[in-house]
Amino acid sequence: MLAASITLHGYAHATPRDLINDVYHADITSQSDELSSSLDGELGILLSSGNTSANSIKAGLIAQHDTDNWSNSYTVEMLYKQSVLSEGNKETTAHRFYGTAQFDYKLGRTDRRLFVYGDYENDRFNGYDHRASLAVGWSHRLWRDNMSAFRYSVGPGYSFVKPLESNTANIGDSVIVRASAEYEYKWESGARLRQFLSTEAGEFNTKSRSETSVSANVFGEMAMKLSVVLNHDSDTPEDVASLNTETSVALVYQFF
Repeated sequence: MLAASITLHGYAHATPRDLINDVYHADITSQSDELSSSLDGELGILLSSGNTSANSIKAGLIAQHDTDNWSNSYTVEMLYKQSVLSEGNKETTAHRFYGTAQFDYKLGRTDRRLFVYGDYENDRFNGYDHRASLAVGWSHRLWRDNMSAFRYSVGPGYSFVKPLESNTANIGDSVIVRASAEYEYKWESGARLRQFLSTEAGEFNTKSRSETSVSANVFGEMAMKLSVVLNHDSDTPEDVASLNTETSVALVYQFF
């Protein structure tokens, strides 16, 4: 069915953006205005030389997928930074992969839902080989109109932690309570503001994250995005800061 659908849309003349759009929306049959989907890819590169020599790359995908019964969101991001020491040697100072997925099942009304959430983080510099979380619970979209939207979710879950051998902090797997809130605002010009907050409170650690971003269209499907990310852990190894901040400017391609 999917192959036939793509063929009927003109496979021979379709652009990569058209093909991604067809695949992404293959299971959306409703024409309701309540359904909306988006897929944005971003890339930020910083190359510096002189007194400070460093190269960094930040890339990511943010997706929202709506159907009659489900509202799903996905994020993937990667950060890599390499610095040049005074002796000329290169040192990797940041290397992180982070991904999340949340699946909201609509309970008759589109604003009341049950959710399943999962995330995975692999960061070479936070004292862990990897960390992952799984949570379920209640999700509620308080409102969404042409200008803004707000939703939150809260529920119990479980945190899976594998510390590095050098990590002497008393941190392990534990039951958690996860809560998150997201606010979006869109100006008539197309510029957007997004504020996302989440926290996972467990027996050994409370992990919190704040993402603030502002984006503005440059031309066509391209936008410029300024974002500030704060990650905080209540309990960390001695040589790891409890609060980490990331400020970045990236180009965003809006697939749809």
